[in-house]
Amino acid sequence: MTKPKLYKKTSYIYIVLFLFCMQLGFAQSVVGKWKTIDDETGEAKSIVEIYEQNGKIYGKVVDIIDASKRNGLCEKCKDYRKNKPVLGMQIIDGLTKDDDEYSDGKILDPEKGKLYKCKIWLDSDNKNKLYVRGYVAFFYRTQNWYRVN
Repeated sequence: MTKPKLYKKTSYIYIVLFLFCMQLGFAQSVVGKWKTIDDETGEAKSIVEIYEQNGKIYGKVVDIIDASKRNGLCEKCKDYRKNKPVLGMQIIDGLTKDDDEYSDGKILDPEKGKLYKCKIWLDSDNKNKLYVRGYVAFFYRTQNWYRVN
C-alpha cells in the first residue's frame, strides 16, 4: 500500500510544478491588461488590453481612467478612426516577436492623432513593467506601462 501513496504524492508534486511553470510563462508574456502612464505628465491615463491574434500583437483601449474623457473621440486622427470613440479603439497594430521584443507594427497616440512605428518589451527585472516606444526616424518616446491584475 505504500506505492499508491507515493504515486499520489508524486502526482501532486508534478501538478504543482506544472502549474507553477505555467504561471511563470504567463508572467513573461506581454499579453494582458496594462495601465498606461503618460511619459510627459507621469499620470495614469488608460488601461490597454494587449492580445495576440494570428501570431501578431494588438492592443485596444478597454478603460479610460479620467471619467471626464471616457466619451472622448479621436478628433485628430487622420485614418478610419477619425471621430471614433477612443474607448474600445485599437491603438497597437501588428507587432511581431523578435527575440525579447515585439516590433514592426504601429501605435496610435489618440490625443495627437499621430501614428508611429512601435516596439514593446518587458523589463528584464520586472515582468510587470512594459516599455512602449513610438518612433519616427531617430525621434522616439518611451512610456512605462504596468500590468493590471
